[in-house]
Amino acid sequence: MVKLTKIYTRGGDGGQTSLSDGSRVAKDDLRVAAYGDVDELNAVVGLARLHADGDVDEMLSRIQNDLFDLGADLATPIVADPKYPPLRMVDAQVDRLEGEIDKLGEALAALNSFVLPGGSTLAAHLHMARTVARRAERQATALAREAEINPAALRYLNRLSDHFFQLARHANNDGAGDVLWVPGANR
Repeated sequence: MVKLTKIYTRGGDGGQTSLSDGSRVAKDDLRVAAYGDVDELNAVVGLARLHADGDVDEMLSRIQNDLFDLGADLATPIVADPKYPPLRMVDAQVDRLEGEIDKLGEALAALNSFVLPGGSTLAAHLHMARTVARRAERQATALAREAEINPAALRYLNRLSDHFFQLARHANNDGAGDVLWVPGANR
């Protein structure tokens, strides 16, 4: 269990931070950017939860916990013989998202256009979460070009944006309240 006894350390005053293995990197390192975007995503999910209840809130609660797992995974470089076993994302977390995406999709109205972010307050927050998830995925993909990362972490982020899209449509009365794009409507 994590125990925080002091919030500030002054260790980052020079523009560097420590990864979970103790190594020091610049605060604008791709690894730090990737887990920073995941942290921001978790905050956006927290805002969405203010408007959620029941099964949706339970899903978002699980996702928030997964996002801390994901941040820990991204903050821990992959090494051959780690001193302690690192926390890594696993395929079961991706599988759970896929199952929830499929279940949500069963009730959704068919799409005849692209969906604009909006509709209900919850849906708007979930669309924001979807876009931040995509940014986090782009950062993790950039990191993966420079360093080895857990493939399940990338798969999780990829499914997560789809999950938020499905949840947003669910929050918009299973798609009946979606705001649809009308190409060229304001020409």
